[in-house]
Amino acid sequence: MRGELSNGLPSLCTSENRIVQADSGEPVLLRGLNRSGLEYSEPKDQGFAASAGITAEEIEWIAREWRANIFRIPFNQDWALRGRAGKSGEDYLSDLDRVISWAAQNGAYTLLDLQWLSMNRVHGPGKMMVPPLPNPETPELWKMLAGRYREEPAVLFDLFNEPHDRLPEDPYPLFRHDGSEYPPDYATVSMTEWQPWALRLIDTIRDEHPSSVIFVSGMNWAYDLRGFPLHRENLVYSTHVYPSKVSNWESAFGYLSRFMPVFAGEFGGVEKDLVWGERLLHFFDARGMGWTAWSWSDYPHMAHDYEPTVFGSLVQDRLCGR
Repeated sequence: MRGELSNGLPSLCTSENRIVQADSGEPVLLRGLNRSGLEYSEPKDQGFAASAGITAEEIEWIAREWRANIFRIPFNQDWALRGRAGKSGEDYLSDLDRVISWAAQNGAYTLLDLQWLSMNRVHGPGKMMVPPLPNPETPELWKMLAGRYREEPAVLFDLFNEPHDRLPEDPYPLFRHDGSEYPPDYATVSMTEWQPWALRLIDTIRDEHPSSVIFVSGMNWAYDLRGFPLHRENLVYSTHVYPSKVSNWESAFGYLSRFMPVFAGEFGGVEKDLVWGERLLHFFDARGMGWTAWSWSDYPHMAHDYEPTVFGSLVQDRLCGR
């Protein structure tokens, strides 16, 4: 059934530097939270969403008590294509469907964020698994998802989480947009490497879903949007801002918001970052930027056991208009 998961949410598109309702042109300011977990939670017996702790009740709580009208959901390419631990790719996608429906029932859109390519390659210290560029399976993934959600206006697409230079210890090889591999010692990821990939993925999605709204991240772990826009319609440009970024917001992404929709797909902090966070939120507000704070469920946390952290209280107050 058309729009069954979307529960009547209106279709969106872009107009100049705003996201708007497609039928009326009324501006829509999307603000909410990242709900991470589906990119890494082993499914075990109960499935992917349950293993990640995502429930209908939790989604309803966040939408009602925090007034989030968008959830950014990081996901895992390999699991969407092949499943994990005896669960199929369709099992994984069915759990994505459930989260989309739960959000839409509470008036919230879902931004599907390609966060990880797999669980089997690790880069950097600790458990960081964010790859520098897509790989040859990424077009297949987005073709599948665009076809699956073609009739679901509640679903928005975040092409690729955080393009960045390949680190010395990073086991991910770098692939060109045509599927060929860069030399093993090639480490630079700039707009020269990223834009052809972004255009290929956008066109792949649009072949299946012409009216899709697509979010495109910048360089330097998504922070820097210099070098955009691209020559495609219905794009939103996504920056990620953390406390190490303190001074050049206008040149990195603010300038683009004057004439293109700009969104903060990630930002967050802890108690010591409150002054920085206040200043950043004022910057977003002054430019009409939407955002999804990181993260309900991972560091730097917005909440623990439904109680907001100090930084989470700042975010909740802004969402609730306090």
